[in-house]
Amino acid sequence: MTMRGTKRDAVRVGIIGRGWGERVVAPAFNKTDGCEVVDVVTPRDSSAVEALCARSDVDLISVHSPPFLHLEHVRLAIESGHAVLCDKPFGRNAEDARVMCDIAEQAGLPAFLNFEHRCDQSRVRLRRLVTDGVIGEPEHVNWTMLLAWTRVPLRPWGWVFDEGLGGGWLRAAGSHLIDFARWTFGEITAMSGQMRTTITERPHLDGQQRHCTADDGFVASLRTERRVTLVIDSSSAAPIALPPRILVTGPRGALEVIGERIVLHDGERTTDMFVPDSDVYDIFTPQQTFAAVIRDALREGSVAPTPTFADGLACVEVMDRLRAGRPQP
Repeated sequence: MTMRGTKRDAVRVGIIGRGWGERVVAPAFNKTDGCEVVDVVTPRDSSAVEALCARSDVDLISVHSPPFLHLEHVRLAIESGHAVLCDKPFGRNAEDARVMCDIAEQAGLPAFLNFEHRCDQSRVRLRRLVTDGVIGEPEHVNWTMLLAWTRVPLRPWGWVFDEGLGGGWLRAAGSHLIDFARWTFGEITAMSGQMRTTITERPHLDGQQRHCTADDGFVASLRTERRVTLVIDSSSAAPIALPPRILVTGPRGALEVIGERIVLHDGERTTDMFVPDSDVYDIFTPQQTFAAVIRDALREGSVAPTPTFADGLACVEVMDRLRAGRPQP
């Protein structure tokens, strides 16, 4: 599927999702030149989803439903002849992800993964610094991201706390971190991990307490084909939110990311390599930048280097192996 024409020819987008899809993705596409959102529907209304996929004035279906609905919605969109952008964590497990990959491959349609954090300004710059060899060949990465997102205030029980529905912090946030690791340091060849569930019960909207079967934090130890080791420690249920910290070491020094700021330590001095305009993290800008990436991939008929279903499957396979041990309270 290739969209060719003038710059006035808009990529017409149908969005499934009233959460992230409506609040962030729809405005991102609407504010991107050459894109137009034709409708946003709730994933819980199957008739609305079917009607959206049946429309002839849609070029791309952007799926931002919960992961337990990804397979159903991706299948429907592709069988209706549309290119697809699917949010992470790309289904409930690797089995779902493989089926979606097969469906897209057999149809010969563009199929993208919403790894919009590849467009975060600090991650783009960090990857460039690593690729440019500022610290030499990278050797080790330590990544800490401790947030209070599900604890302060206490988030009610929902699918994100249900293992069987595709919930869990590893899937929700770890998918982005694993994707960055693969994208920057090479394919992940070895892994081990520990899941944890700090808050084991949460109130449901019906007033009843529900047991949490999915993790709200994890530690992952990874090794890539380039022999880079990575340790990722992350939680959504920390008592306070701290700025995320990434430390990448190599024979010539270390690159440190605190929040969005990047500094280089070379043994003699510390040098600012990137200082953001604001200390407030902006979730909208990476998604808008990514919308332009998707637009260009559709117009030019080439997906590389845009993240695809294959990238989503690779991440899910890593996460499934990390999740092999049950969450520990």
